[in-house]
Amino acid sequence: MRLHLIRSFLTGLALTLPASAALAMDAPTLPPSVADAQAQAASPQAIAEYRRKLKEYEEARAPFDAYWNSISEKRRGRNAKRRAGQQITLDDYVLTQPPVYTGPKKPVDPSAPERPPRQALPMVPDLIQAAAEHFQFTPQRPATEVEFKRAYGRVASAAGLTREQAVRVYSFETGGNGNYDMQSGYRGPGTRPISTAIGYNQLLTTNSVELIAEQGHEIIKALTEKAATLAGAPRKTMDHKIAVLKKMYAFSRAVPDTWSEHEKLADTPQGWALHAMVLDIDVGPLLQTHKLLTSVIFARAKGYTRPLSAAELEMMNLTGDGTGLDMVTMPQAMREQVPTSNFFQRGGYERNPVAVRHNTVAKLLAVTDERMDFNSSKPGAQDLAAAF
Repeated sequence: MRLHLIRSFLTGLALTLPASAALAMDAPTLPPSVADAQAQAASPQAIAEYRRKLKEYEEARAPFDAYWNSISEKRRGRNAKRRAGQQITLDDYVLTQPPVYTGPKKPVDPSAPERPPRQALPMVPDLIQAAAEHFQFTPQRPATEVEFKRAYGRVASAAGLTREQAVRVYSFETGGNGNYDMQSGYRGPGTRPISTAIGYNQLLTTNSVELIAEQGHEIIKALTEKAATLAGAPRKTMDHKIAVLKKMYAFSRAVPDTWSEHEKLADTPQGWALHAMVLDIDVGPLLQTHKLLTSVIFARAKGYTRPLSAAELEMMNLTGDGTGLDMVTMPQAMREQVPTSNFFQRGGYERNPVAVRHNTVAKLLAVTDERMDFNSSKPGAQDLAAAF
């Protein structure tokens, strides 16, 4: 069950994905004794003032809550109609744009315990350290960026992805010059990443856990076939890598196959270790490829036989297969009329100026194509194109 967040250009385009997927791990709650002490410190006057402001806020938000409740209801209705094999029409979407909220901010509850700061997001060195500590493995990194691009090109091409799909998605996700170990938001010493998304298709930690759980058998099979062509030290290295991946596969399948359960694993050092595999010259290209390939397979399984454009594939890559296919299968006339808000949770929409400005499906796909066009001419994208 793959759900994704938009990174980079459309950071925040979280459609049905829980907001926690793009944030650091939740910090532990305070001990009850501390929480009780803080709650007792709030005066009756402060609590009364808070309740007054909260009532004002809830009254002001009511129209906006009603709009987003209707978005959720329509989404549930569309899902039910699809399960029943019924046609989706314009009536199955909210056709008005979201109201703009100008009321008061939500007040802070003075009796609520303070939450400690969130832990910092794991970075590439943290992932590598976790792999060494928990699986006694260090990812085999490429000597050059071009080496990784060539490995990805071979794997993606053999799997049936087109050069246009791979290069344009890469151009959108990384800005056209991203490296295989590029982490979203990290720009060098003194900066911090904004998510755990890494690589050409910007996999999150949860993506890596989920891909290994769902595609691990195929990845192990591919490595086993490659091992059969090796001898000596390279064969020994590959055999160790396969053994490690089998352990990771077992770890990832220790929970039900849901995003929420995989997210819990991803927020552990062992989950970080699985995410480190996106850096490996053999496993990384397979993970990147499967991230896109599963969307292509999903569309075909749902009866969508026309080749996906890069922008359409990107919608599925970023928003999840089911939600993305909702947009992809929409006739052009409907794309012009259906607001993008139909595919958002309220918080994700309100934090995303791009989705607000390009507020129909047609406009969102168009701006995605424009960004792909612009970035595809950059050196990194050109290098990847040459790898096919």
